[in-house]
Amino acid sequence: MYIVQVLLPLSDNAGKPFPVETLKDIHRELASRFGGLTAYTRAPAEGEWAREGVPAKDDIVVVEVMTDILDGDWWRRSRERTEHILQQDRLIIRAHPTEML
Repeated sequence: MYIVQVLLPLSDNAGKPFPVETLKDIHRELASRFGGLTAYTRAPAEGEWAREGVPAKDDIVVVEVMTDILDGDWWRRSRERTEHILQQDRLIIRAHPTEML
């Protein structure tokens, strides 16, 4: 079993919030494919990095799903599609093996 986490920014690179429906569409796709999801939306996490030496930051929501099979090709295509929709250079999607207790 794997927990897959998607770190989704809440606004574009200029700081303009994404339409709520855009993020809901991403959530619906994941929930439909994996039978549900958990979105940590109460207090957005803060991401910080440097782009070409210039500090940048954004607020993100962590969305996670659980899956028995880790389909790397599907996740790569999903990441690329979501990067395009949100006009991001790179989104972080990470998978953690887990054991159900």
